[in-house]
Amino acid sequence: MATRIDTRDLTAARLTATRRELFQSAGVGIGAIALAALLDGDGLSASPRDPRNPLAPRPPHRPARAKSVIHIHMVGAPSHLDLFEDKPALRKHDGEPVPARMIEGQRFAFLRGHPRLLGTRFQFERRGRCGMPMSELLPHLGAVADEIALIKTMHTEEFNHAPAQLFMQTGFSRFGRPSVGSWVTYGLGSENAGLPGFVVLVTGATAGAGNSLWGSAFLPTVYQGIRFRSKGDPVLFLSNPRGVERDDRRRAIEDVTALNRVQLADVGDPEIATRIAQYELAFRMQSSVPELMDISTEPPDVHELYGTKPGRESFANHCLLARRLVERGVRFVQLYDSGWDHHGDVFGNLPKKCQATDRPIAALITDLKRRGLLDETLVVWSSEFGRTPMLQGQPSKKPGRDHHKDSFCTWLAGAGVRGGTIVGTTDDLGYYPVEHAVHFNDLHATILHLLGIDHERLTFRFQGREFRLTDVGGVVLDQMLV
Repeated sequence: MATRIDTRDLTAARLTATRRELFQSAGVGIGAIALAALLDGDGLSASPRDPRNPLAPRPPHRPARAKSVIHIHMVGAPSHLDLFEDKPALRKHDGEPVPARMIEGQRFAFLRGHPRLLGTRFQFERRGRCGMPMSELLPHLGAVADEIALIKTMHTEEFNHAPAQLFMQTGFSRFGRPSVGSWVTYGLGSENAGLPGFVVLVTGATAGAGNSLWGSAFLPTVYQGIRFRSKGDPVLFLSNPRGVERDDRRRAIEDVTALNRVQLADVGDPEIATRIAQYELAFRMQSSVPELMDISTEPPDVHELYGTKPGRESFANHCLLARRLVERGVRFVQLYDSGWDHHGDVFGNLPKKCQATDRPIAALITDLKRRGLLDETLVVWSSEFGRTPMLQGQPSKKPGRDHHKDSFCTWLAGAGVRGGTIVGTTDDLGYYPVEHAVHFNDLHATILHLLGIDHERLTFRFQGREFRLTDVGGVVLDQMLV
């Protein structure tokens, strides 16, 4: 018996197909409209975010002083008491038991019992017109002291490395929050279509918290940091497989992108937009990244300034690459340098680390300034915490310093920063802030402010509530801004 077909069903199906084709032919299905609304939850501008190009540049909330950020994280925590905090009282009482009131109720990573004070073995002198005190270990940085705003009273809640690193980079001490670089690229996009908006360069071992330090968490993954490497492919899997020519790859990407756009128009999943953007970006990077990474094209005076050696992985090379990246419009560059965890032989190990980093950091500031880039590039130097004014170990056996969360140093330079400024004061032993304590939330709020972003308005809705980098805190440090 023949099956009866209801012409009303055919009509409904035809109308449904026609509506879908209409939206897809326009490139914006219902899902894509929903995606645009989702990605525009921060209210950064009146124009909706383009779901087909999530890294497109976007205007900030207010006129910005900075266009790019270079964030230098010294993994393991340098001893601020041997670099930036000149404490004569600590030297005077070197070897004496720490006052009991200072350690009562305190928790330390490794110190036990009643520790003794440890004064620095290094000389300090005032540098620049501003007279900023700096250790003899930082002669090159001292030469650019007038460009730096030094915060002496940073503090955090965490005294172990991985949680403190997460707090520094994400504003939260547990996994699952976006990094500061991801928030910035989510808010502002990138100004170079051939490079990622957020690039990571690691010297030495990866920090204990791993790649979550540059992850995007619940933000679309297009905003995560992309790690560049100095050996082999600068980006993993960037090269074509053997036997695949560039034109072949281009055709494959175009076909896959066409299919992905159909699905994006239907369901509006942010990860589909990410997939499209990353395929396209990877293809463009095949041309842009090798040229970027070839620092041998720099003139001899630049290599002399930084102390760079092409073809090697070094912190100096990474500082030069950071300049080349922001010069090309990359929004956020994150540098990590490991090896600063000096529980033992702090007076032997610290000079070695400073010898490898002092010159290239100062060169970066100098190079940016002479190219006119420092006015629009914010340079941030920080770590996860500081080191104690008490010694760890025995005085006769190469003493070190334990982790210290209550007061340590960070500095900023460049766009909108009042150079030669010192923020905050600590007690005579460099143990506690006594004036103007600064939290990581405040640092993050200030970084976003210089980029023209209101840290309370840059939000993303996840699991039923609005999240932001600064969580429920954050005060802009106006006293260190121009």
